[in-house]
Amino acid sequence: MSKQTFLKGTIILILAGFVTKILGFINRMVMARIMGSEGVGLYMMAVPTMLLILTLTQMGLPVAISKLVAEAEARGETSKIKQILVVSLTITISLGAIFTTAMILLSPYVASHLLTDARAYYSLIAVAPIVPIVAVSAVLRGYFQGRQNMKPTAYSQMLEQIVRITLVAVLSTAFLPLGIEYAAAGAMLSVIAGEFASLLYMLFLFKRKKSFKLRRKFFSYLGEGKQTSSQLLKIALPTTGSRLIGTVSLFFEPIIVAQSLAIAGVATVVATKQYGELAGFIIPLLTLPTFITFSLSTSLLPSISEAAAKNQQNLIHTRLEQAMRLSFVAGGLAMVVLLVYPEQIMNFMYHAPEASGFLKVMAPFCLFLYIQGPLQAALQALDLAKPAMYNSLVGAVVKTAAIFVLATRPEFGIMGAALAIVVGFVLVTLLHLATIAKNAGFSIELRVILKLAILIGGTIYLSTLFKTYVHVVSNALAELLLQLSLTAVLYLSLMLLLNLLKKSEIQHFPLFRKLQKR
Repeated sequence: MSKQTFLKGTIILILAGFVTKILGFINRMVMARIMGSEGVGLYMMAVPTMLLILTLTQMGLPVAISKLVAEAEARGETSKIKQILVVSLTITISLGAIFTTAMILLSPYVASHLLTDARAYYSLIAVAPIVPIVAVSAVLRGYFQGRQNMKPTAYSQMLEQIVRITLVAVLSTAFLPLGIEYAAAGAMLSVIAGEFASLLYMLFLFKRKKSFKLRRKFFSYLGEGKQTSSQLLKIALPTTGSRLIGTVSLFFEPIIVAQSLAIAGVATVVATKQYGELAGFIIPLLTLPTFITFSLSTSLLPSISEAAAKNQQNLIHTRLEQAMRLSFVAGGLAMVVLLVYPEQIMNFMYHAPEASGFLKVMAPFCLFLYIQGPLQAALQALDLAKPAMYNSLVGAVVKTAAIFVLATRPEFGIMGAALAIVVGFVLVTLLHLATIAKNAGFSIELRVILKLAILIGGTIYLSTLFKTYVHVVSNALAELLLQLSLTAVLYLSLMLLLNLLKKSEIQHFPLFRKLQKR
């Protein structure tokens, strides 16, 4: 099996994540044009329920699998790896059957009474079959990541998006004559098709590359897997706690927003439209760089787990420093672009320039969001999943309370929900940083923070000048693309000048290696 270094594995995931994110945005743009903000709102109302059920089904096992497989791989224990998979698949498949049934039975109540829009029922029912599919895929991804082979994860993500984007326009358009709620359900069916294609690919790779037969003595390994089960659950349960807190918070988010806007006097249809703009348009834009931070987190967990198993403290600190710096650098460019060009971006992507106010308020704080994933992965790798869970709990409680307090006030309305979301992720990130500093003695260097401030501040200033004075083409879209290109070139030039991306790290990019060979 092809094992990659920390940086090489991260680069593979970053490149795949970039393609996946672009395809994801195309997918959302297609949905916005076919169904409008209201249809996207119905679709997004079902997403938190789906994520909650998936979190309960997976029970944090992918993280536990990745960590334990990495440690078993370091010790050369092939039979242990097989036992980890046997136990994990048994747990997730059993939970998948239970929670799929629960989702189908509870969908009418959730749609009508909690989400306050009965039309969301169709999206909830449409997405129910995804649970067992994602459960098995997650176990296989955890296995490959634990063996530090990031290619299966990368390629399966791209395949999933390609299938989804191929079908979303067809299915949502086909169901649209029946009503906007059916079109949203059609979009959900495209998600299931994408995940199923991804699962088939993962199964193909696993069957081809595994060094053992999973079905041979399956129940024997399961019967002897009590200790393995305990080890998995010791890591998985606190990890589930952290993720469950996040997904429960996300599950209640549209409910609290809808109820709060109703108290503020906003009609149901308007509230659904506004939530569609915030959750369907703005949040995906703000989370654009997370394909990089997710890639770093995915590679970071087994890398730090292996280093911790070998008691290599210096390597742990080196990996943390790399992950933080690269997350800051990647997120900084997105923050600049969303802060300087919000109206143009919202207009060309979604025909919704009126929603640009969300970007102006939320973008400056998103650097905290971009480093949260690597911090959480580091805490899990260092057996600090329980403190991470408590941090997530505090953030979720504060965010939910803030949504109710702010969104119920007519002068804030939906903007109150946006402010509360910002408060939540800033608080969790600061708590994670404090936990890492206390338990691992790690802190972000002041020199890096100062360099980052110069990079972002300088780029914002000069980009504002580009926006004001660069009008060399008559087409508005071409003008925006030119301005964005100038901003990106400026940012990358300053980044290299400030040595925020080191030559040793650049050499891992395939394009750089090809240029060196010439």
